[in-house]
This record gives sequence, structure tokens and C-alpha cells, in this order.
Amino acid sequence: MSMIQFVNNYQDLSTDKGYQFKFHCDKCGNGFMSQYQASYIGMAGSFLNAASDLLGWGHSAGNSAYEVQRAVGGSAHDTALKTAVEEGKQHFHQCSRCGHWVCPEACWNESANQCEACAPRYEEELAAAHAQAKADAMRQQLYEKAQQTDYVSGVDMSAGSVAASPNAVKPSEEPKLPKLCTCGVEVGNAKFCPECGTPTQLTKPKCPKCSFEVEVTTKFCPECGTGLR
Repeated sequence: MSMIQFVNNYQDLSTDKGYQFKFHCDKCGNGFMSQYQASYIGMAGSFLNAASDLLGWGHSAGNSAYEVQRAVGGSAHDTALKTAVEEGKQHFHQCSRCGHWVCPEACWNESANQCEACAPRYEEELAAAHAQAKADAMRQQLYEKAQQTDYVSGVDMSAGSVAASPNAVKPSEEPKLPKLCTCGVEVGNAKFCPECGTPTQLTKPKCPKCSFEVEVTTKFCPECGTGLR
């Protein structure tokens, strides 16, 4: 088959029943679907298969149609592709400068009769440059403002110094552990354990007789022997 002068990429969606192709824009990839072209050989094979099943002939008739299709399917496929290419050329435009075939919806500059890669649209380029210039100016102003701020006056730059991470735990700071009851259940801010009912006050209770601090679970004062329950 002769060389096809068209887009660089396409999808062959053909089956044994017919031919169809999807062509893609060389620039953005937008797709164009060609019209479906039925395969008469494939349709004949389907009819023969249906007839053979109905009449109890087995699959010999269908297989014969398949062999016929194999013999002529190559040229039929090439003809269908050529027809689809001519159809696709009516949709896509070829740039006279770079030779690419592009879609008219997004990549074709009609006033210049060239693709947007070779002849960008003035309004689009202006809008893009305008937004980019403002973004660049904002970054530059932020940089200049940051230059005017002193961030390191309190930083120790001696040879043995190390800058600590803001999230690092300092040696003097001990991480807060969850508040647990004597039974091991976490109680949070509750006054009594929801599991065993034990009081959860932070300070230890005192003996009513000698004021000695005792454990919550202690039944007798270890200092004077007074009963606590």
C-alpha cells in the first residue's frame, strides 16, 4: 500500500464485521472517528454461520466464509483505511510550515492558515504572558521582601552549633503521657475510671489520722495502720 500522508498516530478499531479508524491530532491528541464501513465478507460469514446453525450443517459454511475473508481481507482493510484517511483529511488541517495535521477546535490558527505551534494566536499568547509576568513579579517581590527581613540574627553560627528542627523535642521538655488508671485504662480528664470506678485524682489521698499520703488501692495506712475503707 502507498504511503498515507496524514496524522502520525491512529487507532484501528476494525473487526471482522467492518472497518473503523480513529485519528488523532498531531499536536494535542484530540480524536476524530471515521464512519463505520461494513465488511460484506464478514457479514456473509455471519449469515452462513446462522444458516448452518439453523439447518444443522455445522460450522463448515462459516469456516469457508472465514477463509474467503482471510484471502481478501488485507486489500479490503487497506481500501477502508484509505477511505477513512480521505474522510479524516476533511476534518484536520495540515500546517503549510511544519506539515503537521492538527484539529481545528484547539490547534489551528485560521487567520494565519497555520497550526498554533507555528503561528500562535495573539490573544492567547498575551493572556498567558500577562499571567506569567504577574506571577514572576510576585515571586520577585516576595524574594526582595524576604531579603529585608532578619531571620538569622539569633542563630549560633559557631563551629560546633547545630540548628534544631522546630518540631524537635527539647531535652527539658518531656512528652506528655496519657493519664492511666491503676487498672491500665486511659481516663483522660475523667474523675473516675470508666472501667473500675477508681478515683483518678492526681494527688494521693491522705490518711485521715496521720495525714500520710497513701495509694488509692491501699486498705490500711502504712504509717499508722488506720483503716481507709
